[in-house]
Amino acid sequence: MAAGVLLGVLVTLSSIGAGAIGATLLLLLYPRLPAQQIVGTDIAHAVPLTLVAGIGHAFLGHVDWGLLVALLAGSLPGIWLGARLTRTLPERFVRGVLCASLVGAGVKVLS
Repeated sequence: MAAGVLLGVLVTLSSIGAGAIGATLLLLLYPRLPAQQIVGTDIAHAVPLTLVAGIGHAFLGHVDWGLLVALLAGSLPGIWLGARLTRTLPERFVRGVLCASLVGAGVKVLS
């Protein structure tokens, strides 16, 4: 529960990404959980978390709606493709891609 509180605060304040922080926490707390379940659980958690944070920022006037539409137009096909690939790729490869993307996000935040 404490990890959830930390995740909610960090996502709302920084938009680091519920996926980046959430997946890292899940990997640390449940290292034997298959990568597909880590990704699926993290997304199922991140969607409502991000929706609530986004609604808050929208009410405060912090949303660029044109940019949001452009991001969604590119992201939705990517979501479909990523979901299909996660089902077919080997566990070790998915875990490696997940780790590499988390390290990349961490490096980007620090620089």
